[in-house]
Amino acid sequence: MRQIVLDTETTGLEPSQGHRIIEIGCVELLDRKLTGNTFHKYINPERIVDEGAIEIHGITNEFLADKPFFADIFDEFLAFVKGSELVIHNAPFDVGFINHELKLLEAKKGQSIETIDSACSILDTLKLARDNHPGQKNNLDALCRRYYIDNSNRQLHGALLDSEILADVYLAMTGGQTSLSLDDASGAGGGSEVIRRLSADRSPLLVQTASDNELKAHKEYLTLLQEKSGNTPLW
Repeated sequence: MRQIVLDTETTGLEPSQGHRIIEIGCVELLDRKLTGNTFHKYINPERIVDEGAIEIHGITNEFLADKPFFADIFDEFLAFVKGSELVIHNAPFDVGFINHELKLLEAKKGQSIETIDSACSILDTLKLARDNHPGQKNNLDALCRRYYIDNSNRQLHGALLDSEILADVYLAMTGGQTSLSLDDASGAGGGSEVIRRLSADRSPLLVQTASDNELKAHKEYLTLLQEKSGNTPLW
């Protein structure tokens, strides 16, 4: 099974207000293991980035000035993700922005382009987290704390870093692969490693047995329960 964990950064919050994608980061999972294959691009959005957005991701207008346009990276992006399952935290946000870019590209080229959710299946880890942990915080930082994922390098949001962290969270949250060593550590993009919740080389768990006095006290308590209730305790 091929999955692509994906994240984007944008100029603002609403594509309906003309906001655009400025960064796409993807990491590949094959049969629930990080392969080291990544896709990462910064994109010139052809508009100004909101100050509020810069405070979140730190990507400035000056930095993006010489970056390629979405049209320039689209074919490479589609080739990387097509036919996979996209794993995205708060998928409607990223899918909405990608489809907005595709609609603009469609108008520019004058030809039909399929939406990203037609080219790929979508798994929303935010929905999954809310189902697993109702009533709790389920943003990426909260999930890192819950599943013991090290996100100490995450001072600002970044699409590639966040997709790597999300891959770790997703694997921990779905109870599968927990050790993600790569055969080729020098491969493009590298990969992060999920911190084991229970290390394979941990010391054996201590088995604590009841003392004679504790067993005697327990038996006396059961006798008292029987006298009070008129029924024989099951334990």
